[in-house]
Amino acid sequence: MATLKGKTLFITGASRGIGKAIAIRAARDGANVAIAAKTVEPHPRLPGTIHTAAKEIEEAGGKALPLQVDIRFEDQVQAAIAKTVETFGGLDVLVNNASAIFLAGTLETPMKRFDLMHGVNTRGTYVCSQAAIPHLEKSDNAHILNISPPLNMETRWFAPHVAYTMAKFGMSMCVLGMHEELRSKKIAVNALWPRTAVATAAVQNLLGGEEAMKGSRKPEIMADAAHEVLTRPSSEATGNFYIDDDVLKEAGVTDFDQYAVDPDAPLIPDFFL
Repeated sequence: MATLKGKTLFITGASRGIGKAIAIRAARDGANVAIAAKTVEPHPRLPGTIHTAAKEIEEAGGKALPLQVDIRFEDQVQAAIAKTVETFGGLDVLVNNASAIFLAGTLETPMKRFDLMHGVNTRGTYVCSQAAIPHLEKSDNAHILNISPPLNMETRWFAPHVAYTMAKFGMSMCVLGMHEELRSKKIAVNALWPRTAVATAAVQNLLGGEEAMKGSRKPEIMADAAHEVLTRPSSEATGNFYIDDDVLKEAGVTDFDQYAVDPDAPLIPDFFL
């Protein structure tokens, strides 16, 4: 059975949601997980901190390294990657999960929101990848996985929230370029995106509250799909824009009700699919 036992993962935005779910799934194999996120004190609308996530990771059977990091700042990223390598002896996986979202049109998007989304999503992905690559190339199965959508250059994905779409597609463009750039180093670079809404704080707070949550799948579907991707040979599985349930179907999963928040509620399709 494919496993992440003994592997070291650096996951951005891993204090909650999809990032934390990926971390816990890896921990169940006995992986080492660096939690790179900003939250150290509880937030009223955003449950979870790097310390509560670390506790859950260790309870699941992994080793955790909570790191307070704002990935918009290169020095913080460099220090966090260095600390991870020093603590665990290397680096095998980078998951670029951290993301900022603001769904509004051009006139309604303050520039500070534009800058935040591009600073976290596109630039954050780039700077974390840049810092990780020298260590990943020493791994025997290195992966970079960006939680970002397929590159569908259609007007309908841009018009309602062009700033957000540009920032998310920036993450996907990193996949498009880096997978070929890093092929000779045997570092796989892929994207993973959900088929449906996923029950996270963003859905709860921005996309419709409890009703939207009912039509969502649990973050564990992304965690199981990420696990499947990250255990594939890096020399073979690279340059893909994976969709979570496609990955799991290919792996033999047939019961998707297990991932539904409410199996009786119709699922809400994701933005970009």
